[in-house]
Amino acid sequence: MDSLFPYNKPVTGKQFIGRRTETQVFANLVAQGENVVIYEPPKTGRKSLIRQGFLNLKGTGQRFAPVELSLLDVRSLQDLTLRLAGAALRSAGSGPDEYARVAGELLAGTHLVFDPARFNACGEVVSASWELDGEDLRAAFLLPYRIGVQAGVRRVVVLDEFSNVMLTEDGDQACRTLESVFKTLPPELAAGACYVFTGSQFNAMHEIFGIKRWFWRRVERVRIGPVETREIVDYVNRGFLTSGKVIDKELLQGVCRLFQDNIWYISHFSAICDSLTRGYILEPTLTEALGSLLAVHEPRFVATMNDLTTFQVSLLRAILDGHKRFSSAEVIKEYGLNSSANVRRLKDALCKKEIVTFDGEDNPVILDPLFEYWVRKYYFKMTGE
Repeated sequence: MDSLFPYNKPVTGKQFIGRRTETQVFANLVAQGENVVIYEPPKTGRKSLIRQGFLNLKGTGQRFAPVELSLLDVRSLQDLTLRLAGAALRSAGSGPDEYARVAGELLAGTHLVFDPARFNACGEVVSASWELDGEDLRAAFLLPYRIGVQAGVRRVVVLDEFSNVMLTEDGDQACRTLESVFKTLPPELAAGACYVFTGSQFNAMHEIFGIKRWFWRRVERVRIGPVETREIVDYVNRGFLTSGKVIDKELLQGVCRLFQDNIWYISHFSAICDSLTRGYILEPTLTEALGSLLAVHEPRFVATMNDLTTFQVSLLRAILDGHKRFSSAEVIKEYGLNSSANVRRLKDALCKKEIVTFDGEDNPVILDPLFEYWVRKYYFKMTGE
């Protein structure tokens, strides 16, 4: 039986709420063959939006073939090359004979081959016949375009956790190669594919696309806004009513404030509440559910804080206290931050650890709402929150 409040997988259809504008923008861009980037903090609905966007496209009769791959464990350019070429080749056929044919036609002259022995041994669709180089990486980036043109169906390549390319030996080379592909793409291949870049490492993705400006004007960013509180309240209330439970809307609005309208946390929290009672869901049930949710995530939060230096902890406390001018003499003295130069290093460190980001006006934003609640109440034991 499907959960009333799924939180362990991307959702679509009736379980996908809000974000109609973002979904339509994404679908329109893909339909036009534009490259797209989506990056937000973890569990803010990137994958659900992409899946719902694909459903919308299919509903309008658009013909396309998703090529989805995760770069989570990619640590070398060879890994990237083989992973991408393999995923693209799998979308072109359904068996070793077809893989061999397409690889022979579209990867000729490269060190990328279909090796029947490797395929039989471990299911590897693309193998390296020699040490791979930049031209092989370029061929891998071009392969979806060539397959799409040959098949007459656009390939939509979704590169999840794309920021991990910067963990390879030369992430800038990977970006430089792909940017060159975009710039020099022959007109006859342009309709064959488009790329969707996505990732949960918000600051790392912003470093690539917003600061270094790789793929500038060749990739459109789709920003994901929060789901409106009203829609979340209606969605959760409907779910509880389905299982014969009732909850006060004011309590639900308080839940939305606590989790800052993060639908993933709210779904997880609601699923716990649903398991704790058979009738009215009252405040004691919410308190128990919050304790259960915190118990799940507390080890991660403790590890995060243990990874911070004393200076970094002090800057985080200053952020929670509502300060914004961290380089002022008063803040530096009160929190023992040493100097304005040290403040800059501390801000950069908290960003690299994906704890905090800074908006266009340099205001700090803690990326994880439950972590913010936990660190206020249980780490710093701040009162009145």
